[in-house]
Amino acid sequence: MNSIDSHDDNYLIELVKNGNDSAFTFLVSRYKHQVAKTIFGMLGNCAEADDVGQETFLRFYKSINNFRGDSRLGTYLTRIAINLSLNELKKRKRKYLFFHFDNDENHLEIGDVNSDFEKKDTKEIIDMAIKNLTPEFRSVIILRLVNGYSTKEAAEILNLPIGTVLSRLSRAQIKLKEALKKLII
Repeated sequence: MNSIDSHDDNYLIELVKNGNDSAFTFLVSRYKHQVAKTIFGMLGNCAEADDVGQETFLRFYKSINNFRGDSRLGTYLTRIAINLSLNELKKRKRKYLFFHFDNDENHLEIGDVNSDFEKKDTKEIIDMAIKNLTPEFRSVIILRLVNGYSTKEAAEILNLPIGTVLSRLSRAQIKLKEALKKLII
């Protein structure tokens, strides 16, 4: 069997390094759902999520010669996606602060948001609770509980010690449980 999809990632990466665009297209196809799941978990369903997804693969393509294969390609792409998502969240925070101070009467009131919770199903409530976590906790929850990475893989992706990932996961689960109690009641 000589089709491109029967080859492992390292072989396909070598093809891309040698100018084979079909191999890159196949790698994007192979990993686009994993990357999208990570980004949507971090940012939610928004226009910026599509942009971050495209930027993830663009960054990978531009830096493909730096990929040494120390980690799996999926782990490497997830690391790029998490970092770009965190950058996007920082931009949002700056935009929100600017908007909030300039247009005080235009911000949402808490009462408006709470009335919407009655209409949400369980998954939407969980997604809302995850989005309310700080980025450091959200990234650990997304990697470990949503995407199913091991603690070691999550530590590698986030470039953190395993103990820090475990600590953040524990604290994130507590905060998530508290947030869910507030949202459900």
